[in-house]
Amino acid sequence: MPLYYFDLRNGDQLSADEEGTDLSSMDDVQNEAAYALADMLRDEVRATNGNPLARHLVIEVRDGGGQVLHAKFLFELKRLQ
Repeated sequence: MPLYYFDLRNGDQLSADEEGTDLSSMDDVQNEAAYALADMLRDEVRATNGNPLARHLVIEVRDGGGQVLHAKFLFELKRLQ
């Protein structure tokens, strides 16, 4: 199985994946990226007591040949009253 690296980007902060994950298909890669984005958002909301700033959360997936998938989520919470 190919080894994929899931680098996490939150705004200007980058956390590079040094270990990688064995996955058998691009569908599995896409699912893993989506789950990782959901985890990042949950952690962000918890860390700010439900008051996060607008964030650009990004997963950059690469294999031995370079980037294979880019998943991005923009989260913004704005009170209207």
